[in-house]
Amino acid sequence: MDFLPFVEQARTCRRFYEDKPLSQDDLTWLVRCARATPSARNAQVVRFVLITGKTCAQVFPNTHWAMALKDWKGPVEGERPTAFLGLVLPKDAPSIALIDLGIVAQTVQLAAHSRGYGSCIIKSFDKEAVSTLLSLDPSQSLELVVGLGVALEKRGICPIDSSGSLNYFRDAEGTHWVPKRSVEELICGRFS
Repeated sequence: MDFLPFVEQARTCRRFYEDKPLSQDDLTWLVRCARATPSARNAQVVRFVLITGKTCAQVFPNTHWAMALKDWKGPVEGERPTAFLGLVLPKDAPSIALIDLGIVAQTVQLAAHSRGYGSCIIKSFDKEAVSTLLSLDPSQSLELVVGLGVALEKRGICPIDSSGSLNYFRDAEGTHWVPKRSVEELICGRFS
């Protein structure tokens, strides 16, 4: 399979089939995928909290969704994630650990997509409330939560329109579109 179409389809997902829940085994498989990623100095500092069921429902109200969609308050009942994966770093982790965190989060998103799951990597959440709910050790810092479930919405990328806006949007059919810069705009040099 060509990797480019796969990546283009593995977009952030914000609506899920809530009647098709993910299991702890599904989340464990995602951690197995993340475990295989490169890590600075092979330190492997990222830890995971696997969240399903009742706890998933308790985490959800502490998350904030799609800030660019001003009239949308997030997934409605029946379209909410059925799992979260908490990504945790030691509070004293060196700054290079943030690179590991990004690699792990992207790997989780791609692995989820490979199984038909949607995912939303969330940095905008009530860190204190969720950390307390998950009984995290005071030496740990919950950096991201990844909302997961069987994908309900269609997502795609499109060129930036003449306004130059990078804001994502939904069309009349509910497809979630993300404007992306052209390849030529991204390349800042070529050397041979």
